[in-house]
Amino acid sequence: MDCGRFGGIVTQNGNAYEAGFIPAFWDAVWAYHRERTEATEDAMRQALSLDAIRWQYLTGVPDQTLVDPTVWWHDFALVNRPGNDAVQLDLFADYASNIPVYTRLHEYFRQHRPPLLAVWGEGDEIFGTAGARAFADDLPDAEIRLLPGGHFLLETAVDDVAELILGFQVKMRV
Repeated sequence: MDCGRFGGIVTQNGNAYEAGFIPAFWDAVWAYHRERTEATEDAMRQALSLDAIRWQYLTGVPDQTLVDPTVWWHDFALVNRPGNDAVQLDLFADYASNIPVYTRLHEYFRQHRPPLLAVWGEGDEIFGTAGARAFADDLPDAEIRLLPGGHFLLETAVDDVAELILGFQVKMRV
């Protein structure tokens, strides 16, 4: 099997399909992309708040005590560096430009059939599990694993994810 330059792909809560975009999170992003107004910008600025960043880390996590609060405080501090809000807003506005590229990625999947492991937090309210399952549309042999957890799955399930990645690597060598 010729996979091009890649021996295999591992994705952790990383969408490559329109499936899985959770409207409660993404509707504001799409609105901001379509029209940058004071109202749409205010919605995006809310996503940069400490509460919103904490929400990203804790939503869907079965045992929230496993998440070290310093991670969301660190992210919040980085987001709030002078001028960084403008950078983050530009990234939000630009995210929709990824979607047209998905088609080329799907074509790559169908043509090269790379081994793929999609490991997802089943409680992710940003990229839902439909995004993980969608990989099988183009890669029927994709290994899709849904684990208890949220968007930042590695915060609570790093050992489980590492074991899956190691097992995936072993299968690729066989």
